[in-house]
This record gives sequence, structure tokens and C-alpha cells, in this order.
Amino acid sequence: MITNYIKIAWRNLVRNKVYSFINVVGLALGIAAFLLILEYISFERSYDNFHAQLPYMVRLLNEDVKGQTWPEIEPGWAPRVKERFPEVKDYCRFEFGVSQGVVKTAGSGEEPIREKNIGFVEANFFGFFSFPLLSGQSKALAKPNVVFLSESAARKYFGTQNPMGEVLMLSNQFGSAPFTVEGIYEDIPLNSDIRYDMVFSLATMKSKGYIEGNDWASLDNLDSQYINTFFTLNEGVDPKDFEKKLTAFRDELGQEEDGVKFRLQPFRYTHLAESLSDTRHTTGNLKYVYMLGVIALLIILIAWFNYVNLSTAHALKRAGEVGVRKVIGATQRMLMGQFLGESLLVTVLALGGAILLIQLLQPLFNELVGKELSLGMLGYTTTWFVGLAVLVLGSLGAGAFTAFRLSGFNPVETLKGKLTRSTSGILLRKSLVVVQFTISIVLILATLTIYTQLRYMKNKKLGINTERLLVVKGPDVGKDSSYANRRTGFISEITQQSFISDYCVSGSVPSSWFNFATSGFTRPDFSPGDEHKSYSFAIIDSRYLNTYGMTLKAGRNFTPEECKVDWNQNSKVLMNERAIRQLGFETPEEAVRTRIRWDERELEIIGVVQDYHHTGVQRAIEPIIFYPQNNNAFYTLRLTAGELPDKIAAVEQMYRSTFPGNPFEYFFVDDNFNKQYTSEQQYGNLFTTASLWAILIGCMGLFGLVAFTVEQRTREIGIRKVLGASVGGIVALLSKDFLWLVLIAIGIASPIAWYLMEQWLQNFANRIDIEWWIFAVAALLAILIALATVGYQSVRAALMNPVRSLRSE
Repeated sequence: MITNYIKIAWRNLVRNKVYSFINVVGLALGIAAFLLILEYISFERSYDNFHAQLPYMVRLLNEDVKGQTWPEIEPGWAPRVKERFPEVKDYCRFEFGVSQGVVKTAGSGEEPIREKNIGFVEANFFGFFSFPLLSGQSKALAKPNVVFLSESAARKYFGTQNPMGEVLMLSNQFGSAPFTVEGIYEDIPLNSDIRYDMVFSLATMKSKGYIEGNDWASLDNLDSQYINTFFTLNEGVDPKDFEKKLTAFRDELGQEEDGVKFRLQPFRYTHLAESLSDTRHTTGNLKYVYMLGVIALLIILIAWFNYVNLSTAHALKRAGEVGVRKVIGATQRMLMGQFLGESLLVTVLALGGAILLIQLLQPLFNELVGKELSLGMLGYTTTWFVGLAVLVLGSLGAGAFTAFRLSGFNPVETLKGKLTRSTSGILLRKSLVVVQFTISIVLILATLTIYTQLRYMKNKKLGINTERLLVVKGPDVGKDSSYANRRTGFISEITQQSFISDYCVSGSVPSSWFNFATSGFTRPDFSPGDEHKSYSFAIIDSRYLNTYGMTLKAGRNFTPEECKVDWNQNSKVLMNERAIRQLGFETPEEAVRTRIRWDERELEIIGVVQDYHHTGVQRAIEPIIFYPQNNNAFYTLRLTAGELPDKIAAVEQMYRSTFPGNPFEYFFVDDNFNKQYTSEQQYGNLFTTASLWAILIGCMGLFGLVAFTVEQRTREIGIRKVLGASVGGIVALLSKDFLWLVLIAIGIASPIAWYLMEQWLQNFANRIDIEWWIFAVAALLAILIALATVGYQSVRAALMNPVRSLRSE
């Protein structure tokens, strides 16, 4: 029996090649898109799940009075909390950023490499987290000047030789120091939020000789926020209850009344939030993951609707077969089995085609999302189980519906030919076409909105001049007693170059982040709560404003002499307009020469800078305080137009001759701004791809329906042509019914897309208004796509010889 069902199913597929091709390919495209997006969602949801103690691990966060959170904590809190509270089983601290610098093998003549994925970590790092060690023991990190390398880093610096016991030199803001290799660990998985290529012992920071002059980095301080802190809690401890005790402890020992509270975030939610309403700091975006999940479901729905649509339409051709089978004794159950077998065969063929498509498209998809994905991620069970369940049940459901419709035909009506006059099937097919095009038009509108917002962000005036601004990373190697003279020599060389029209040296540059954020600034007549307001801090020199084309709204700039004053001896600052409004000043003129307090220090506002975008325009302009200092983190050079590669090469030669042993690294400010929109660009590309995919599947189904309609109306077309109907008239006749369906879909899709995109745009401080032309373009595209799909079959039918049309009946 089963063999017979399979034979009949195969013969039906072969006999109806166009119908079969559209069904199989349409389903294959839908399944492929669904599985590709499921790969991405599964990967995002798998982050950090491999840690053995995950259920008990929490991250300590700071939360300000506005509800904003950040993971940088003062290092002195962890040991104090462990000592005070029995709820804490253990803690682990590590940092990102403070240790940033250049690394080279000791005694080699090779140029050092600027490493970004490095940090100082606690001695229990490899026991606390589940990062397997290949060589060495974790307790070695309890000693100062020890480094552990990943497998990749070990090969990078030492090739095939054994690196254990070898020495690496790390040069950063603390100077240059040797670190002995005492451990090798497996490369950290891509689905980890904690990613290090090499880790240095945090115990090194206990050495006064190492952090000399940088007391803020002391591991017992409660002032400087720069370290990540994790706890493992004892079983039964409620993180939400415990964080209240921690905040009370913070208020008890804290040296500043800044309104900041402690928050505990379960480690499982550090990549994707616990919910869409969760405001705590994450490294991923739960909202985008949900959006992609919805898109995956919509695309597979379109594919299923295609199958149901074409199968029910094709059922009319098989009505006679069903009637005969029932008359000679076939039961509905037997017919259901046969038609379900045909559905299963189509699904199996489509699944095979989908897997082949995925293998072909996987590299392109990985490039699109910027991740290394594959079907091998089936190991991440939860998401894949749900996704595959949806896929299997949906496919069986679509097949079962079709099988039920086919097997349920009344044999008397089918043999009399009355079934062809039924309107229920026509209404179903039209409804499904409307749903398909509604989904496609929503995706088109979303794509247009995303790209319009992206173009707006890239073209929005920043309030500064970023044209041909070259930023060179300052040196880390050789910052000894002679460094000041070499710095002066480099600046002197810069000023002599005709192709450099301006320059500055600063600790912060637009398009990158600030030096740090702080609070505690108040007016003499401040109101309660003013001391809790946060400000971004930028360290600049006297040439910074001119180089970046910033405008002073009132007051004056720093003088070169004021930038030479020691950090704690300075008494003057600049502020932007947002900062003085936050302090309660109504005009820039009112703020100038006013003395304000920063904790225990008194400072004078000597100038007010016009607001500008220091970071990407998706964020609101921050209140900024500019502090004078001859920093050396970044050299910004404005180049003259033309021959930029030659000019960059000349700057590199000057840099290398002045600061030997340092890698030459640079970027252009405008390019760096554009990089901040990478996430929006990636999701724009994903929406574009999803829209095209959905349209392709929908059009295949529409093509099949039009072909079926033409086949059903062949005799009518022939008669109309004999009676004098024109080609255009016949094309219009066949097209209008489908175009009406597209127009209905446009009417349904427009308000849905408008609402969804309005919600999405709420995430941007600077955003577009959704204008009418976006809907007009989407509607026009949908109509043109439908016309192109319907038109081919309609013109082909209209050009058919009427004699052949009438003979076909």
C-alpha cells in the first residue's frame, strides 16, 4: 500500500512538472530562509551557555538615577562584598580596555602588535569560568607579571615551539613590563561575551611599581570604575533581594552620594536581555532577534501558503480521480494517506533542496551577518527544537489541510462536474494571495524605512568638520624620560608639512568614546539631585576645537599654558551647551566665568562649545566637560585634498622615525563614524534579503495560480479572441483580479508597517519621520512585481491561436 502511494505521488509530480517545480522550489526557498535565520537566532541565544556554574553566576552592574546601567565597577567592591555577605560563594574580576597596548616577544627585533582582546584577570579566572586550560595551572595567575595565551596567540607569537616559560613584553599606559607565559588555553568560543586572546595576571596591578602614578588603578579603590565583577551566589539566593543589600552596603561605604545603585544581572542575560522591557546592559539585541524570528516565520508562512494555494487549485483537476476512487470503494482515510504521502514527498524534496541551497548560500549569509554560522549549530537544542518543530508541524499541517480538502470531495458532485462552480476554494486562494503580498509589502516598507534612516544618520550634520581628518594612535612603547622631547619633535615635524593644515593631540576624539563619564558637578546654588547627573569627560589640548571645526558659543578656548598644568592643579573647564543646561544655566553667557564644584574641587567655566555629535547620531548628544591636558592618546591631523595615500605614507615615516618600536595605526574620522552604523547596515541588508526572498516565493505562487487560471479559461479566451477582443483587453481581463488582491494587500500592509517602524524608530535619538513617498514606492514596487508575474502568463495566453484554444476543449 505504502509503495503504491509513493509510486502514484511520484507519477503525479512528474506529470505536472510546472506545478511540482513551483511547489518544491517555493518550499525549498522558504525552508532555506527559515533555517538560515534560525542559525543566527540559535547562535545569539547560545551565548555563554557553556559555563558550568551558569545558574549561580551574576554580573554586578551600576545603575544611575535615569535607569541606565553599565558593567564597569570600582575594583575594591568585590573583596569587600565577599567578606561581608555569606550569600557570595566566590567572585572574579577582569577588565577590558585598561591593559590595551602593544605586545612583542622579549628580545626579538619584530615590530610589536597592537592587541585589542587582552585584559588583566583574577587568579581564579579559568576555574570560575569554563574556559579549558591546555597547559599550566590557573593559580599561576595569582603571581604578578604572568600571562596565559590562547592557542591562536601562542602560534602567532611562538609558532610551533613550546611557549611555556617564554617572555612577552606588554607596553601600555603603565609603561613596558615583561610577562612570563605560564599557561595555554583553548581558543574561547565565538559565542562567548568574554573573549580574550591573552590574559595577564590582575595581581600585577597590586604592584606599586607597575601602576606608579596611576593610583586610580589600585585594586582596593572605590573611586575608579574600570573593572568587570562577577559573583557566584550560593544556592537559594535571590539576586533581586540580594542586590538591595548590596546597594545599602554601597551607600554605607561609598565616598560619593551619586545616586548610583548596584544591580545584579544573571549571566545568562548578559548577551540578550531577560525581556524586551529589561533595561540592563547587554552586548546583543533581543529586539532584533525577535524581529528576525518573526521574519523567518513570515517567509515560511508564504511558502506554506503557496503550497496550499497551488494544491487546492490543482485539486480541481483531480476531482474526477477522487470521485472514481470513492465510487469503487476507497475510504476518506485511504485517500488522506495517499495525499499526505504526496505532501510528504514534496516536503522531503524541498528539504533536500533547502539544505543544498544553504550549503551554497552559507558563505554569503555569514558575510551578511558578520558571524561564522553553519547547520552544525543544531547542537544548541532549545531554539533548534522549537524551530524544527514549527517547520515539521507546519509542513504536515499544510499537507494535511490539502489532503483533507482533496479526500473530502463528494463523489456525486465531482462526477457531475459541479465542483468547478464552488466558490469556497476561490475565496481561500484569494485570501492567501492577499496574506502573502501583505507580508511582502510590510518587509518592503521596513527595508525602505531602515535604509532611509541609515542614510539620514550618515548624512546628518554633526556640528563638526570631519573632512580629511586623519587620527593616528599615540605611542605605547618608549614612554620614558625622553618621551616629552620626542613628542615635541613629532609635533614640530607636523607643523612643517604643507599638506597638514591643522592638528591636535587629545585623549578623546569624535567618532570614538570619551575618556570616561563622571558625576558630582554642581553649581554653588545647586538643588538636591544635581550631584547625581552624569557628564561625559573629554581630555583635549588648545588646538582641539579649531582642528575639529567646533564653535564657541561664549567665552574662550584653553591656552597652551593651561594644558600644561598638572591634573589636580587645573581650575578651568569648557562645557558644551547640553552640559550647561543640565547644570541649570539658561544661556552660554550666563555660564561663562561661573565657578562650579566637582566633588571637593572648584572649577571655572571659561567657555561654552556648541553642541555636536561626538558619537553616532543614533544616540542623543551627551553633556560634555572638556578638560585641558597635553595627552598623547590620539594625534588628529587635517590633511589637504588629493594624494591621500602619499600623505599617509609621509606621516607614517615621521611617526616611525620619532617613535620607533610602535605600530603605526590610523583611521579617518568620517569612516569611523560610519562604522557606528554597522549594526543598522547589517539589519538593513537582512531585511532587503528577506524582502526579496519573500517576494520571490510569493511570485512563484502567483505565477502558478495565473497559469492555472489561464488553463481553466482557455476556451473563454479563444471565444473572446474570435469575437474581436484585443490582446490588451485579454491581458487586462486576466490581470485585474490579481491586481485587486495586491491593492487590498497594500491597504492592509501600510498601517501595520507604519506601526512597526514607528516602534523601531523610537530607539533613535535622531530619527526620520515616515513620509508618504515610502508607502508610494512600496506600493508601486508591489504592483510592478505583480504585473510582471501576471503579465507574462496573460500575454502568452492572449497571443495563443484561438483555434488551438477552442480545440483544447
